[in-house]
Amino acid sequence: MSAAEASPATAQIPVINVSQIDTETADRLVDAAARFGFIFVELESTDIDYNSVQHMFQLSKKFFGSPRAEKEKCAISENNKGWSSMLSETLDPENQTRGDFKEALNFGEFKDGRAQQTLPDSLTTDESTLNDFFASCHNLCVRLLQLFAMGLKIDEEAGGKDWFSSRHDLSGPSGSILRLLHYPIIPTDANYIPGKDIRAGAHSDYGSITLLFQRPGQEGLEILSKGWQPVPVHPESVDASRPPPILVNIGDLLSYWTGGYLKSTIHRVVVPPSAGISGEDRYSMAFFCHPVDTALLVPVPSKFLQERGKKRGAMEAETQGKVITAAEHLKGRLAATYGWKK
Repeated sequence: MSAAEASPATAQIPVINVSQIDTETADRLVDAAARFGFIFVELESTDIDYNSVQHMFQLSKKFFGSPRAEKEKCAISENNKGWSSMLSETLDPENQTRGDFKEALNFGEFKDGRAQQTLPDSLTTDESTLNDFFASCHNLCVRLLQLFAMGLKIDEEAGGKDWFSSRHDLSGPSGSILRLLHYPIIPTDANYIPGKDIRAGAHSDYGSITLLFQRPGQEGLEILSKGWQPVPVHPESVDASRPPPILVNIGDLLSYWTGGYLKSTIHRVVVPPSAGISGEDRYSMAFFCHPVDTALLVPVPSKFLQERGKKRGAMEAETQGKVITAAEHLKGRLAATYGWKK
């Protein structure tokens, strides 16, 4: 899908330069997050180099092209780290009859530059590259969280622009994950049924914010906005010769913290019509930013939100009014996704 084929809804998602931490940028981010739940961020306005993004995609292709036996050595466990195979993850369990047609590799936080999990054989010599990219993604999330805090006018005496970022520092373990994703060509013997089967089922993300890196020409992401709307890799306002912008979306935690003011939008990944029933290989990378495990999900101290009468949403019903930690929230969501016991 070209940028010209973007739907009217997704064509309105703005592309924002975040090189400056100022009020104008903060207000634009908050407005986009409240209206769409998704924002394009100019890659060139961040400290993430496009060459490093391309290198990470090369590592991703190397891993997913390795033998299954190698992948199984680092199979995903209940700490949400490792490899998940085709059909093992079900993002929309209420509507899917079988799992997602994708595979993924999750990396948790690094400590002193070292992975805190078993690395696959094909990536053992790339530990420093993985660590550096994880750190760059985290640093960008901190910048975005500071801007969101500024745009929401969080009281200075309560922490001001650092209210969110201080709960996402590296002082303790968190659910933050760097995820490499591969959506392979649908096998001819898979009995894939469009409309019933899907590459990634409809879902909202669990954490605070997500950074999505995509490759030119590899479409398939859709958001739910008065029906399913395709999201272009290259929005119309970005020249195709430039690197694709980073697609940022609001997760359930940040939406909950703000009483639903910042929107956590449901999305999915499909085989685009232009690719035929079998599709084409699609690679993407997502960085899921979560607060530290012990962070309490208490209301944001913001008069801006109070004046808008924002209250807790569906997640409060799930917790029965109890203040829970970020870790407790994530554990419950993962249990539903993978069929684990809570």
